[in-house]
Amino acid sequence: MKWILFFGALIGPSICGREKFFGDQVFRINVRGGDEISKLSQLLNSDNFKLDVWKSPSAFSHPVDVLVPSVSLQPVKSFLKSQALQYSVTIADLQALLDKEDEEMQHNEGQERSNNNFNYGAYHSLEAIYHEMDNIAGEFPDLAHRLKIGHSFENRSMYVLKFGTAEGRRRPAVWLNAGIHSREWISQATAIWTARKIVSDYGKDPAITSILEKMDIFLLPVANPDGYVYTQTKNRLWRKTRSLNSRSPCIGADPNRNWNSSFAGAGTSNNPCSEVYHGPHANSEVEVKSVVDFIQQHGNFKCFIDLHSYSQLLMYPYGYTVNKAPDAEELDEVARCAAKALASLSGTKYQVGPICTTVYPASGSSTDWAYDNGIKYAFTFELRDTGHYGFLLPANQIIPTAEETWLGLKTIMEHVRDHLY
Repeated sequence: MKWILFFGALIGPSICGREKFFGDQVFRINVRGGDEISKLSQLLNSDNFKLDVWKSPSAFSHPVDVLVPSVSLQPVKSFLKSQALQYSVTIADLQALLDKEDEEMQHNEGQERSNNNFNYGAYHSLEAIYHEMDNIAGEFPDLAHRLKIGHSFENRSMYVLKFGTAEGRRRPAVWLNAGIHSREWISQATAIWTARKIVSDYGKDPAITSILEKMDIFLLPVANPDGYVYTQTKNRLWRKTRSLNSRSPCIGADPNRNWNSSFAGAGTSNNPCSEVYHGPHANSEVEVKSVVDFIQQHGNFKCFIDLHSYSQLLMYPYGYTVNKAPDAEELDEVARCAAKALASLSGTKYQVGPICTTVYPASGSSTDWAYDNGIKYAFTFELRDTGHYGFLLPANQIIPTAEETWLGLKTIMEHVRDHLY
């Protein structure tokens, strides 16, 4: 088993108000068995080091990534040495990556203002993504419509793009979700690229044309708008929502532990300061409730796909139990076909399997909720990469990631089209 630790300190606002992470390093730790897992758990569970787990510990063979204050570098190194846990540094300066990302975004914004063209190979603000959704709907009024499905805790609108060729009918539908964890920028970027791909290829690509002749596609590119804005204005590594918690100074809940599917079960926390805090009750996060209400009112969704990063995984229910889902064999076959299609473009390898046994237990997730509420074809993608950049995937990988992901998405949707139930 391989574990990664990201070491960083929050040292104050940058010139644009964002927190800085000076002296950060990324450690990859090799863990070979239960005894070593136990040793590392001591480190991760200690409040002394102020650790921020990017990828939770697992009983299986997958990396665990953790952000740790730079002031804890030496004590953590000492701990690892004392416990004979091997590690290597994979990122020597996390702040340098953040600075480069900021510089690229500012440069892109300047270019876009001058030529008024949306750059799909760049990361964007919430406002820019919403504006591009408007543009797509305006350019393709017979195929795409922007719908408001609710609002965030801080009263930001939540918009979806509906793609379909039969207005007014509740046809079988696919839900594409992205950005539920705000720091996973490649998911939001892949989603808005996908929106443009759908309208561009309709009538040209027989696959997407036939899909839209039988089904509608609903795309939510930013499922956690408050968190996304916060990553761009205050803390690039923010994961949760921005709701207030009574009797706690800690903000937000994990919106992918807040769904009413084994709520508050394994892989969650009742501590509001935890990154996997499940919230006070199921659907407590208004962002989650907005999606739940819309899907239930629609009543004819056949497929639910949630885009996350990172790790290069394609998973299906369950996350809250090791027990197999009733449709596990079919879901596994579909996922493997999708992973093969995805790899056909540039060789990117995805691991396939149930959430719980592929990564770790995770209760209250969107994918499990969808499956438990009758949406058989429920999948979670963890996009690029496997940990070299983590959440800070360079912008030059956006389009390659989106292009290969599209092949996987299209494979799943073709199967749904041919197996409507």
